[in-house]
Amino acid sequence: MAHQENRTMKTLKRTQFLPISLDEAWEFFSTPKNLNEITPPNMTFTITSELPEKMYEGLMITYRITPILNIPIEWCTEITKIKDHQYFIDEQRKGPYRIWHHEHHFKEVENGIIMTDILYYEIGFSFLGTLAGRLFVDKKIASIFDYRHQILADRFF
Repeated sequence: MAHQENRTMKTLKRTQFLPISLDEAWEFFSTPKNLNEITPPNMTFTITSELPEKMYEGLMITYRITPILNIPIEWCTEITKIKDHQYFIDEQRKGPYRIWHHEHHFKEVENGIIMTDILYYEIGFSFLGTLAGRLFVDKKIASIFDYRHQILADRFF
């Protein structure tokens, strides 16, 4: 009988209203260098690849981050899907997660836009990954999105 690993896929969903046009939102979020601006400084986030002005499907972006205990981690994500002015998806190709699938959705509403982030992630490492998730990874991810929410509110309100 084959052994099946018990995996626990997590989902984080965040929605935020911003009082800006869809064009302004798309311009900001589809510019890869702006990722630095919305990442907490304590993660010492550094983009290590050359970046184009605008993202495109197939774009690979490499980073160095120190998410936990000041230990540097190399990370690579690929922009896998873009529907102009509606959504884009990035997925980890190399990094700390077994699965990292991050959807960025934008919808025009009265007086602004609704931005929705949907993140599916799995830490991996079976029992140890589950334990690490419960102890600090899930909280760390939530704090990153909390920081991002505040930075965007400060910038656009």
